[in-house]
Amino acid sequence: MELLAQLPQNLVSGLLLGGMYALIGVGLALVYGVMDIVNMAHGAFLMVGMYTTYLLVTHLGIDPYVGILITAPVLFLMGMLIQRLVIHRVATASHMNQILLTVGLSMVLVNTAQLLFTADYRQVRTSYAETVIRIGGVAMNLAYIISFAVAVAITVALYWYLMKSEFGRALRATAQDLHAAQLMGIDVQRVQMTAFGLGMALAGAAGALLTPVYYLYPTVGENFGLKAFTMVVLGGMGSVVGAALGG
Repeated sequence: MELLAQLPQNLVSGLLLGGMYALIGVGLALVYGVMDIVNMAHGAFLMVGMYTTYLLVTHLGIDPYVGILITAPVLFLMGMLIQRLVIHRVATASHMNQILLTVGLSMVLVNTAQLLFTADYRQVRTSYAETVIRIGGVAMNLAYIISFAVAVAITVALYWYLMKSEFGRALRATAQDLHAAQLMGIDVQRVQMTAFGLGMALAGAAGALLTPVYYLYPTVGENFGLKAFTMVVLGGMGSVVGAALGG
């Protein structure tokens, strides 16, 4: 009876957290689907997004959710630069070589964060972090509700963009058949670079959403990166919708 009484609370809590997980998985699925790249550094990019948000809050006084408007573009540009300088060199290599490269990239990002911020746990405090909304016997933290709503909105907006825009069609064509897309006049290199940037921007946005509800430390991305791979596998490798449902 006690387990049944706790079931609604557990379901709601899992749903709110799953919405944020979905955003992490969607970014990874986008990169894998378009580029066939196994990106083991995805969790490290999420960590960079969290620290970027932390700096915006502590030094500029910007709310974490408003900070997404800065964090996501910063990670987008960072992702495009890294794809152009590093990732494209293993685009046609074996998955093992891709894994080795992205694991090394993850180590560089994590150790850089540790040098800059130390390994101490940090936390962003907001005025609404401790606010709890109760509906019946279910209690919901306001920060989790906001993070869930923003994550769902970003995921839906991305899906609409991929389905309706000209770039979205080019991206889907590249994912389906790279060589056929080239024959149709699509700039595949630009599409792949932008897709990687979008994937990292989604990781950065997810990091910003996690900052008000989770502790921050240099290796925080490892657990979330592992969960992201689980979502991508559950949803079908490379499927954006599947990764969201997997979350």
